[in-house]
Amino acid sequence: MVEEENKKKKKRKKKRSEGEKLLTKFSAERRVLTKQGHRLCFPAASMMKDCLQFLIEPAKKLKIRLKESRKRVKLEKKEPLVESQLFIMELARELNKFCQRSNILSHIWTSEDLWPASVCRDFIVEWAAVIEERVQPRIIPSDYQYEKPEKKDWKGHLLCMLEAGGECDMGPYKRVIMDWMREIKSRTQPSVWPGEPVLMMLDDLEFQWKRGRLPNLLPAMELVMLAVLNAYSSVKEDVTKQWLVRKQRNQRIDAVRYIPHSVWNWICDAAEDVTLDSDSANPDLLISSDEKRMRCGLERRDIPRCQRRFNGWWCAVGQQGYTSGRHYWEVEVGERDWRLGVAKASAVRQGFRSLNTDAGYLTLRLERGTDLKALTVPATLLSHSLVPRKVGVYLDYEQGQLSFYDVEKRSHLYTFNQKFSEELYPVFGTVEVVKDLVIRPADVRQACLCPGPCLWN
Repeated sequence: MVEEENKKKKKRKKKRSEGEKLLTKFSAERRVLTKQGHRLCFPAASMMKDCLQFLIEPAKKLKIRLKESRKRVKLEKKEPLVESQLFIMELARELNKFCQRSNILSHIWTSEDLWPASVCRDFIVEWAAVIEERVQPRIIPSDYQYEKPEKKDWKGHLLCMLEAGGECDMGPYKRVIMDWMREIKSRTQPSVWPGEPVLMMLDDLEFQWKRGRLPNLLPAMELVMLAVLNAYSSVKEDVTKQWLVRKQRNQRIDAVRYIPHSVWNWICDAAEDVTLDSDSANPDLLISSDEKRMRCGLERRDIPRCQRRFNGWWCAVGQQGYTSGRHYWEVEVGERDWRLGVAKASAVRQGFRSLNTDAGYLTLRLERGTDLKALTVPATLLSHSLVPRKVGVYLDYEQGQLSFYDVEKRSHLYTFNQKFSEELYPVFGTVEVVKDLVIRPADVRQACLCPGPCLWN
């Protein structure tokens, strides 16, 4: 028996050694053939492994990146929230309780959408001022107001500031908002119905936030605050319109990343059939027969001089000026250089003086294809990412606002805020000789961005 087992072991050992020799020989031949450029015929398993190798390595790298991303998120979530962030979360929770169908704010008080501490501080200060202006006389001050710093022990005040992360100065502003909330909750019927337009805007804002088009739900929070203020105000206002005007007044640049469909329709309702005034156009400009297009010509036209004609900058104005009301027009612009806006009736059109606010012009200009600026004094530079291809210009004479929008993205670019007192003319400028600057038809509307059946039709 022992001898038979020994013989079997020797046979297995011999087979292994022979197999190893064959494998070594095959590997050597494979290297030689590979160097000579011959294609090899591998076993099926080996071929499959080699074929899938290009998928395995990227998958490993992706897995590592996902692990790193999860670790980073966990670390970020572990960072303690500062006082102003916690206050905003609590405010969202309270608004959720008595503003019907404001569930969108649940994203905020569950930390799903948390704003930076600096943004929270600015929000608290801003809305405390609004509440003081509009409703503070009706609010009974609470018994426990914050003491003034000079009445406190200075050491205690210093310790308070250190312990609160430097936010002790926010106490008075927070108290105004808390007193307002307490006054609303004390009413017999505290529940607020924000209205269909506001609800549709909230739904739309939430949808765009989930798609990543909005950095946060701050516009939704502001909309709910305005709706609640409006519900208890003796003078009722259109909250959606009030929301847009307010945002553009407080933040002139890139105030509204995405304008909801109902608000965009309201802007477009003010569309005008704007045409170019050929008698105002620089002699170097070529104006189309329908007076909707213009570009620079290669030769200067021989035309009579007149006081209202531009003889320096390559500009023209619209035929009709405005002294009241809302007006909107859209323009397809070039990729290199253009200017759009309005010119006051008293603005000088001769020469090459800067067409800025000091000269009676409220304009947006693109230079060299990248430098987008509002021609204030000094000029206000805008981000390269804001450069549009189609510009919407919206004038609200009574509100004293001239706003510019990226039509394709349906987003805000810049707003001039002034008190208007004279006639305003649409102004257009270009130096391009190939691409026309085109005034779009007044009846053109952008398609609705609703994912399913439109909520507003």
